[in-house]
Formats: sequence, C-alpha cells, structure tokens
Amino acid sequence: MTAIASNVQHSITEEVAEYAVSTSVEQIPPEVRERARLVIIDEMASACFGGRSIAGGLAARYAGGMGGTREARILGTDIQVPAPLAALANGTAGHGEEVDGAHVVGGHPGATIVNAAVAVAERQRATGADLLNAVVLGYDIGTRVVKACGGVFGVRDRLHLNSDFLYGLGAAVAGARLLGLDSTRHRYALALSTFQANGLFSLFAENRHISKSFGNGQYAAAGVNAALMAALGFEGSEDVIGAPNGVLDAWGVDGADDDVVGGLGDDFAVMTANFKFINAGYPIHAAVEAAMNVLAKQPADDIAAVHVGMPANAMRVVDNRDMHSICVQDMVSAAITLGGLSLRDVPFPAVLDNPVFQRIRHMITVDVDPELQRDQPNGRGARVTITHRNGASSSARVDAPRGHSSRGGATWEGLSQKWHDGLPECDVDRIISLGRGLDDLDDVSILTGAFRKTT
Repeated sequence: MTAIASNVQHSITEEVAEYAVSTSVEQIPPEVRERARLVIIDEMASACFGGRSIAGGLAARYAGGMGGTREARILGTDIQVPAPLAALANGTAGHGEEVDGAHVVGGHPGATIVNAAVAVAERQRATGADLLNAVVLGYDIGTRVVKACGGVFGVRDRLHLNSDFLYGLGAAVAGARLLGLDSTRHRYALALSTFQANGLFSLFAENRHISKSFGNGQYAAAGVNAALMAALGFEGSEDVIGAPNGVLDAWGVDGADDDVVGGLGDDFAVMTANFKFINAGYPIHAAVEAAMNVLAKQPADDIAAVHVGMPANAMRVVDNRDMHSICVQDMVSAAITLGGLSLRDVPFPAVLDNPVFQRIRHMITVDVDPELQRDQPNGRGARVTITHRNGASSSARVDAPRGHSSRGGATWEGLSQKWHDGLPECDVDRIISLGRGLDDLDDVSILTGAFRKTT
C-alpha cells in the first residue's frame, strides 16, 4: 500500500501509528504471546457462551438479519455476516453473561478488542500469528488511552461516560494492523472510530444487561468499521489523540501523553488482563471466593450473619443492583446456598425460591472496608465475615480473585476446566489445542469454525 503524505510530524497519534505498523509477532516476548493466546481463546469462548444471553441472542438476530457478504462467523453458529456485524454480535455476546475478562486499568477490553480483531482476521483469512499481534497491539493502545483518561472510575466520575468506549480505539488499530494499513491510515482509523463509539454511564441503569453488553459490541464494530473505512480512503484527524479538541484534550488527565506512549514495545498491557471463572460482575468475584474460603470451615446452616467489605468504588458498582449477576448480595447469597457457582448451572431465578437463599439474602450486609479502601481504592478485593449462631465469627480477605493477573492469570488447564463446564456442546479439547498452537495456525477461520456446537 502506498503511503500517504502527511503534514503532521511527531504527534502522539503518529507515534502510536508508527509503532503499530512496526509490530510483528516475532517481536513479542514468549510469555506475552502465551498470555495473549489464553486471552483470545477465553474471549472467543465467552462470546460463544454469551450467545445464550438476552443481549447475545438479540445481537445475533440483528446481525444475521442484515444480510451482506459472508465474511466472519457469529461464534457458536453457522451464520456468517460482514465483519463489522460479526464484531457487533460477538462483542455483545462476549459481555452478555459477565464471564469475559477484565483488566487492571478497568472495564472489559477483550469483549471489544478480541472480537473486533477476530472478525477482521477471519475476513482477511489472516494467520493465527497475525491475530496474536493485533490483539496484543489493541490491548496496548486501548488500555493506555483508558488510563490516560483516568481509568474506569475517573472516566465515570469526571465525564459520566463508560470508559469501555475508548477500547474502540484499540479495536481500530488492531483492525488496521490486520488490514496492513500504513501509518497515516492507522491514524485515520483511530479518528474514524471516535465518531462511532461512546456511552453515557447512565446505561448502567438498564434492567437486563442488554445495552451494557451492546456497548462492547458497538465499540468492536466501530473499530472494524473505522479500519475498513480508512482502507477504502476515508480520512480523519491525523492526531485525534493529541490534537487540540482531541481525545486527551477532551478527556485526558495530567500526564496523559506519557500514559499513551510510555512503555510501548516493553510493557505489554495484555499481561495485566484478568480472567473470570464465574459469570458475575468482576467486583463480586473476590467476595464469592472469600465467602467460599470461610464456608470451607463451617456449614451454611450455622450462619447468623454475613458481612461483605469492599473498596468504595467496587461497592458502588455491585451494591444491591437489580440484575442478579452484578448484585453482590445476590451472588454471594447464591454461592453460600449452593456451595459455589458454576458456569453450566445458572442460579437465578431457581435459587430465589430456596429457603436457605432467602434466609442468607436477608441477613447479608455490604459496606466499605477501611483497610481495602486504604490499600486498593480502585481494586477488586473483598473481605467476608460470617457470624455463627453461637456468636463466634470467621473472616477471609481476598485482595485479588482467582484469574487476576497478580495471581498469574489463567492456565490452559484452568481454561479447559472452565469451558468444559461452560460449553459442553462444543469440542473444547480442539479449541484449546488450536489456541495453544495459535502461532502456527494458517487461517483464523479454522479457529472460529471450531466453536460450532456439536451437540
């Protein structure tokens, strides 16, 4: 592709774009490639699993009904649609059941970035190595932009926005890299994505987790559309990140420039991706794990009271929410009642009629834990204290739940167990095998086809 002459020199967006076009899988350290393989398989499996959600089902119906060129698969089905629609459907389903990965910066980059990259990779019949490189790149740019704008809580409190919309920029650069665009067209793709992705934080007031999930799908589609438009010849600001009235001018915090470009090529953001092992809002995971740690020492029928302590920001996300999967009181009560949670067996609404659940749910309280607030104000830790009928109490603190990057993330064995439980209708062994050998995969469509349901 012939490079386009540019009048912009040494801008932040140019630095990002020139870095993007220089990347290759050979330059990625082995441990980063391994983490990226795990992330890609987990996010694709989450999209397949999330097809059963209300949001995932609606998105598949919408995308499948639009017609168009058969470019990329809606995961878990035989439906193939144009790449932007596949990104929309899979990104929406990816977050539909709250089992997709999170990130230490905040939010859910994988549902957006991985599903955008997979859709473009399948369209281009790209290799697994190309997909790996694009996902690592997308995480690097997307998470840095979110950090530069203050992280998930900063974007929420200052701007009243859902910070995940900024992952659309990561999706755009991942798509542009898979399309082989030059530096200037990468900049155009970044600019074009900003026209198509946004989300007021008020979306969290919805009733059934549909628009929040759709947000991730829309941000994925925005990135794919932006890359394809840039490839076709659409233009945009050549420094949409750093220019006056650009991303950082509108939404950035002090030190934002360095947040965007600092450590590129050395500090890989995919290494701080976190994995989920239950389908619940991420601030709930540590609370469920802590409760299970306490329960290992006492039976549920001996409980007189349950108290959950959390950092204030985490508590605000999951305290007494109407949706069960993002309500810490509901999910901890269900976990105690059932002796744990699994992907295959959704506890709600059946558990609502369980008298043990009703008793536990009535006695559970949630509050800010002063020590966790001091140690990790933007963290996802929790402390659970269970009081026995005789007045004695037991407590457990979990600073980071299973699957958190500080605890090593996930292993192939862990993902295999997770998805054998969650996707019994799929050939999970084949999916895991393809994921472990992703660098050597000739065509990403082989991987997307492996998510077809066999039962």
